[in-house]
Amino acid sequence: MNIQIFGKSKCFDTKKAERYFKERRIPFQPIDLPKKGMSRGELQSVKNAVGGLEALIDKNSAEAPLVLYLAYEADKEEKLLECPALIKTPVVRNGRQATVGYKPEIWETWK
Repeated sequence: MNIQIFGKSKCFDTKKAERYFKERRIPFQPIDLPKKGMSRGELQSVKNAVGGLEALIDKNSAEAPLVLYLAYEADKEEKLLECPALIKTPVVRNGRQATVGYKPEIWETWK
C-alpha cells in the first residue's frame, strides 16, 4: 500500500485517520493540504475515485458557497486548486483509490 493522507493540522478526522494507520503499522505520507495543496493530476485522480467534485467540497467552510455556486465544473476545479482549504479532509489515497472523510470501513478493504 502507498497511503497518502491530505489533511489539515487542526482537523479532528485527519488526526483520527493518521491514528488509524499508525495503530495498524501501515506507513503513510501525511500532506498538509492548506500549505502544499494538490496537483491537478492528484485532484483528477481523487475526483474520479470519489465520484465527482461535489464530494470533495467542504460544505461547512465559510467560503464553500464560492465554489458550490460556480456554473462550470472546470471553474470549481480551478477554485479548489487555488484554495485547497476548501477541500473536505482527510483525503486518503492509495494509488487510484481514494476516500474523503474518515472511512475505516473502506480502508480495511485496501489490504
